[in-house]
Amino acid sequence: MGVPNKLLTLVFARQPGKLLLGMKKRGFGEGRWNGFGGKVEKGETIEQGARREMLEESCVTVNTIEEVGRIDFEFVGEEQILEVHVFQTDDFKGQPQETEEMQPKWFDIDDIPYSKMWPDDIFWFPYLLGNKKFTAYFKFEGMDKILEQTIEEVKTL
Repeated sequence: MGVPNKLLTLVFARQPGKLLLGMKKRGFGEGRWNGFGGKVEKGETIEQGARREMLEESCVTVNTIEEVGRIDFEFVGEEQILEVHVFQTDDFKGQPQETEEMQPKWFDIDDIPYSKMWPDDIFWFPYLLGNKKFTAYFKFEGMDKILEQTIEEVKTL
């Protein structure tokens, strides 16, 4: 019997023509722009975890939220698959503020800093930005080399 997947969340706040990203200041993914999220804790749903992480990392409270994607990440040498549930919201309150973990910044949709992000983002961001639901799989060697990938649009998650 294999090791169960590690459940994670990733949340993107949107405004017309803009996307909120955070510069990861410590831990996994340090030094890269990303959405806001992390581990789903025992006793909470995936959506509750997404809302909690968004608040903890950006000081933004999510009102309504929509799951738009699921990405499974495999890293060579690691047994556990990272099962990341991707959410978006344009219904939130509060101004993004820097926290111990993240430095938030709004980016124009046409100016997303892909060169300073995870290398898989450039492949699935068009689905996110196009409001298309998707599932994807990426196999990494280290943190920068993609060995395998699949991605497809889906009707429901």
